[in-house]
Amino acid sequence: MIFGKLIAGALGLIVGNIPGLLLGVFVGHAFDRGMARTAQFGSPEQIARIKKTFFETTFRLLGHMAKADGRISEEEIAHTRMLFGQMGLDAAQRKRAIELFQEGAKPEFEPDIAVRSFTEACGRQPQMQQTLLLFLVSLALSDSQLHDSERNVLYRVAQSFGMGRAAIDQLLRMAQAQGQFHGGAGAGNTGQSNLEDAYTALGVDASISDKDLKRAYRKLMSENHPDKLIAQGVPEDMVKLATEKSQEIQAAYDMVRKSRGLR
Repeated sequence: MIFGKLIAGALGLIVGNIPGLLLGVFVGHAFDRGMARTAQFGSPEQIARIKKTFFETTFRLLGHMAKADGRISEEEIAHTRMLFGQMGLDAAQRKRAIELFQEGAKPEFEPDIAVRSFTEACGRQPQMQQTLLLFLVSLALSDSQLHDSERNVLYRVAQSFGMGRAAIDQLLRMAQAQGQFHGGAGAGNTGQSNLEDAYTALGVDASISDKDLKRAYRKLMSENHPDKLIAQGVPEDMVKLATEKSQEIQAAYDMVRKSRGLR
């Protein structure tokens, strides 16, 4: 099952270039895992409904996010059009995606209603909810800055899922910090600010024990291991790029490990 990876990878590539694609592949992998679990208990009709709802909710909320700071830029419009090509949407699907994006951008759009429909179709599955949130996080960070209005959209969606602001702040911190280690950048600099970024990229606090640090690192590496992505059907060209995400985590961990004198 690669539905999530294809869409998420394409979305990430458009809104965040290579780092965005890597996050997209990770997001899509999480989505496909959730879909696989759902498939064990759902009928083909139910699975089709979930896919349709995910598609519709995603584009509506992306439109809402894009307009959150007051206007949709020409770059955002161009990104959206490129996304259609990456996803291989036909004319009818493109038209529908544009309609959904425009619906979400309208002042009267209510994200709570969209999220409620999503929950009704997909159930309260934490993995599915986090996947949708990561789509929005990738878009919010696509211009390398986060507006308060965008953060508030993320908070509002998370609240509809019954999640607190702390969970969103954690997702944002990890995504931003991991970007500091793209291509191994910062790995050779153990300055205090870089070291703080390294801990944040791993999703842990500097007070964590060595044992728990290794456990957190191994968990992240396992979730992003290229072999697992290949086993799930990710195209080889995307797997090659996904390897860079593991390298970001590795670079962050190496910095922390070196500062602690660990082998």
